[in-house]
Amino acid sequence: MRLTALALALLGLIAPAALAADPGLTFFAWSDQHVTAAGDAAHVLPAVEALNKLPGAPYPEKTGGKVAAPAFVFSCGDATDAPTPAAVAAFDEVITKRLKFPSFEIVGNHDESGPPAGDAIRKWVAARHGATSYTFDRGGVHFVAPLATGNDAAGNLTEAISKEALDFIRTDLAKTPRGTPVVVALHVGLPAIKNRDEVVQSFGDANVVLVLGGHLHKAAAGEYKGVRFFVLPPCKPEAGLAREVVVVRLTADRLLALTWDYVAGKWLDDPAVTLNAAIKGPKKE
Repeated sequence: MRLTALALALLGLIAPAALAADPGLTFFAWSDQHVTAAGDAAHVLPAVEALNKLPGAPYPEKTGGKVAAPAFVFSCGDATDAPTPAAVAAFDEVITKRLKFPSFEIVGNHDESGPPAGDAIRKWVAARHGATSYTFDRGGVHFVAPLATGNDAAGNLTEAISKEALDFIRTDLAKTPRGTPVVVALHVGLPAIKNRDEVVQSFGDANVVLVLGGHLHKAAAGEYKGVRFFVLPPCKPEAGLAREVVVVRLTADRLLALTWDYVAGKWLDDPAVTLNAAIKGPKKE
């Protein structure tokens, strides 16, 4: 039988002061790694090293405390520039042999469109997570990860989320217990979604505390119609782009999402890439 924190405190196994703390759920997030079609992932390795070293790092002074070990790392798509066997194999090696934490992924437009186009990433995600659209639960939080890629036609970063993806979100959240904190992950960041009103409507009355995205190759945090979003920074090897990852912490009453510049070795003190907001989060144990 698992002992509660209170029982452990009464037994003297943990300090009573620990009862006042809410460790919540911590996870790390990144996106748009763009491993080359030839399988070159060298530009991704500094980010992986930074993720591996983040646990124990002090948060900014005004936040206090230290970064906990993450329950997992989430990637919002475009792991590859094109879904070649070499690119897929290289990214798989990065997250299974170099990254120290469990990993969840979704499909991005480059993961399908190539050239050459293909379904290698779809098959890889389905093999890892049971389907290309899937859900999971960690630390009292429900995560929804639909297949929603967009075609990036003519270099246009603004895309619509498909009816199939919206139906998946709507159907899943309709059967999710009311009040459960929910994180929705899409490849296209919310500000670049053409039908973002439909996306928000698909949430119904679910307690969606955060929408993650990527695709835009620039970190951005904000709120749209009462829904908080975070567009994750890229790892694409372009000047000044491959240098940031994100730490997300969800407690019973607060959402914290901070951007870590691993090249400069500092947190970005910029409200445009930071979330610190009151939420109805996971219950304390």
